Amino acid sequence: MNVITVAIVDDHRVVARSLKAYLETFPDLRVVGMAASGEDLLEQISSWRPQVVIQDLLMPGGIDGIETTRRVLAREPAVRVVALTASFDEARMMGVLRAGASGYVRKDADPEILPAAIRAVVAGRTFIDPAIGRHLAGAAEADELTAREGDVLRHLAVGASNRTIAAALNVSEETVKTHVANVLSKLQVENRAQAAVQALKVGLVSIDDLS
Repeated sequence: MNVITVAIVDDHRVVARSLKAYLETFPDLRVVGMAASGEDLLEQISSWRPQVVIQDLLMPGGIDGIETTRRVLAREPAVRVVALTASFDEARMMGVLRAGASGYVRKDADPEILPAAIRAVVAGRTFIDPAIGRHLAGAAEADELTAREGDVLRHLAVGASNRTIAAALNVSEETVKTHVANVLSKLQVENRAQAAVQALKVGLVSIDDLS
C-alpha cells in the first residue's frame, strides 16, 4: 500500500491536531508536519517533503493561503495543495485555484470528504467539495466553446492527461494541446483546476465526476 504524506497548515492548534489525529486513522495517510502559518510551512516543506499540503486560506502573518500556495508550488511543483476554508467564497476559491491548488474543501464538510480530496489530487484529479459543486452547477454558459472543445473540457476537468484525451477522442496530442489552450482562453481561466470549476458551472461534468 502506498502511503500519502501530508502537511497541515492551520493557525488553530486544536484544529490542526484534530485533523492530524483523524487523517492518521487511515492507513494510507501519514501527517509529516504541521505549520501555523504560510511562513512556517515554507521554512519546513523541503525537510518534510509532503505529497499534499492541507492549508487554511485565512492565516496570520505576512502571507495568506493564496500566496502561500503560489510560493509552495514555485518551490515544490510536485506538491498538491488542498485549500481548507471555513466559508465558501467563489473569488477566493478561484484565487487559490489560480495559484495552483488542486482541491477546495470546507471545514464543515462530511468527514469522508477530506481523505477523498487528498487521494484525488495525488491521482492528478481536481477535487471540489461536493456541496460547493452543487452550488456552482449550472451557474454559467459556455456558448463560445465548440463541440470538440466541450469534449476536451469534459475530459480535462476530471484529470485526464493530454495523451489520455487524445486517445479518447482519436486525435493527436498536438491537437489536444491546441484545444486545451482554446478552452482556457475562452473560459478566461489559467489552469485545469479552474477549468474544472467552469465545467461544473456549464454542466459538462457533475460533482460526482470530480469527487
